[in-house]
Amino acid sequence: MINLISVITAVHGPVAEHLPDAYKSLLDQQLPDGWDWEWVIQEDGETDAVRPYLPVDPRVSFGQGRHGRAGVARTLALPRATGQYVKVLDADDMLTPGALARDLAALTDHPGICWATSRVLDLLPDGSTVGFDQDPPEGPVERGAVLDHWSTHSYRAQVHPATLFVRRNVLLALGGWMALPASEDTGLLMALNAVSRGWFTAETGLLYRKWAGQSTSQAAHTHEGEWAARMAVVEARARALAALPSWRIDA
Repeated sequence: MINLISVITAVHGPVAEHLPDAYKSLLDQQLPDGWDWEWVIQEDGETDAVRPYLPVDPRVSFGQGRHGRAGVARTLALPRATGQYVKVLDADDMLTPGALARDLAALTDHPGICWATSRVLDLLPDGSTVGFDQDPPEGPVERGAVLDHWSTHSYRAQVHPATLFVRRNVLLALGGWMALPASEDTGLLMALNAVSRGWFTAETGLLYRKWAGQSTSQAAHTHEGEWAARMAVVEARARALAALPSWRIDA
């Protein structure tokens, strides 16, 4: 019997050209005996723009749905995600070798850990990389630690939601990704940290592509009114979850 990690990727037309790089990074992963990955790709929309970039691999499934942004696409992909664990991989990013195995070990080797994140390097257009200078030490991330840091540091977390690896049952219990036009992954991360312990891996797990077409580089992403509303509801939801004793999860 093969145990699966479900890698979920939301994609829309302009980003689809980067899927081959993401797929190559999956092919470079080595997992323990008895484990494999499946790649669950969900188009945010119903066009013909993505299919030409899909690999021919029985481990890859593809779905489409009405346009609703990345969070909606990822949540629509969940019914096809059959693995015990879910890994986020944005369509324009790449895993580093060993990333999935390190994520898996973080949850299987440490009782009580529900999710994991790892160090990120920004991949710039010229091929150079830039790291983040405020990474936490490797090891467990206690309940509330990410939420408290995020809310007191201009709403910037010390761990990156694009690297998230999470127990599927906990992800489902929290309703998937937040219904927001952006920061839906931050909303999920804060909710997870409000109710459960996580793990941070200091070894780089993701190359985060920086380019003009990415959604976070668009002016709408930092529109003052919308940004303030997103941050407010993300924090309010996480604080509400943290205040409910029945929502504490000890895996």
